[in-house]
Amino acid sequence: MDNPEPYNDCRLEHFTDLDEHKTRVEYLKGENIFKQGAFAPYVIYVVKGLVKVYLQTGFDKQINIAIAKPGDFLAFASIFGENVHTYSTQALTNAEICMIEKESLKKILLDQPEFALQITSKNYRQEKHLLEIIKNVSYKQMRGKLASALLYLSQEDFLKEDIFSYLTRQDLADFASISTESAIKFLKEFEKEGMIALNGKNIEIIDAKLLIGVSKNG
Repeated sequence: MDNPEPYNDCRLEHFTDLDEHKTRVEYLKGENIFKQGAFAPYVIYVVKGLVKVYLQTGFDKQINIAIAKPGDFLAFASIFGENVHTYSTQALTNAEICMIEKESLKKILLDQPEFALQITSKNYRQEKHLLEIIKNVSYKQMRGKLASALLYLSQEDFLKEDIFSYLTRQDLADFASISTESAIKFLKEFEKEGMIALNGKNIEIIDAKLLIGVSKNG
């Protein structure tokens, strides 16, 4: 990881007042950005690259809950008094992030309600995704869990980044909260049923409607 240095290219016009309160850090693919349970002194803004967000659920066990892309905030709850990280993050690709002093960002949110509303809207969408994960883990069968994970990872923004080239089958299984062996088995089943096409690590959605049906009913 590079040493932190002042960063003047965070991609939000509202950050121009934060030059003295933000720091750029570059991470290589696979490097941890922050760990669950560690002190949370900053809000993190993703400038470039993709970041894997996951919960550590036990020794050597985790659930992947999201992929953060440029324009996303991480550790945002620290603004509201959450002093430790409630999840972990890792650079899925080479990434650049902006570390923002939380009190300085909080002041901007209070002074600029329109900007604050934009951030609230983004966090609402993230909250809906987290509720979907809870539903997947609690109620769905394994096929439905994997179908839901594939649909999430096949969003246009992720496909532009060739997302599957960065994910192992273990990563995919952790997004679905199933074993790696089960993920491999069901991927082959989905391919036989004409829902996806497999080419090495790449996964192409062939019949999204069928896959959505499995996600809802599987």
